[in-house]
Amino acid sequence: MTAVLTRRSEQLLAEPAPGDDEFRYLLKGAAMAPDHGRLRPWRWVLARDEALASAADALAAEAPSQDREQVRRKALRAPLRAFLVFAPRPGHKVPEWEQLAAGSTMAHALMLLLHARGYGSIWRTGRLCGSPALRELLGLAEGERLLGAVDIGTPVRTGPPTRRSAPELSGHLTVLTTR
Repeated sequence: MTAVLTRRSEQLLAEPAPGDDEFRYLLKGAAMAPDHGRLRPWRWVLARDEALASAADALAAEAPSQDREQVRRKALRAPLRAFLVFAPRPGHKVPEWEQLAAGSTMAHALMLLLHARGYGSIWRTGRLCGSPALRELLGLAEGERLLGAVDIGTPVRTGPPTRRSAPELSGHLTVLTTR
């Protein structure tokens, strides 16, 4: 509960970020999220250093000329960007919407594991999800979709994370009873 109530989308991220081996380790835990049929209809593409600069350049090249530098700067805000590629299994008995849900729950589990290890993260979508240049750079196959990216690093904060209060959800819960 502490991880859930203290995790935040971190805007300011610096080194260090998890290395590839640590990311793989955390991904093994995240992959335990609910996934009907254990299809794992997703894959991650990690970008840091020069690869991250190439991704930033690809996004900036597609932006209006007056926005290119800002788009590039925003794409370089974290030392690690992990792109989540949705790779559904068409024609499988598990419907595509359920495969998408599996990818989403795994991504959230990964962000909680990152937080528990002291890393910060933030989910990014927007223009990167529809970028043809980024699609090519990341090697997306026919039928695959870029769901977003998780920017990862060490949070730059002035104090400890604040614990949120759990929301009032009585309007979102019905307890079914028999008559």
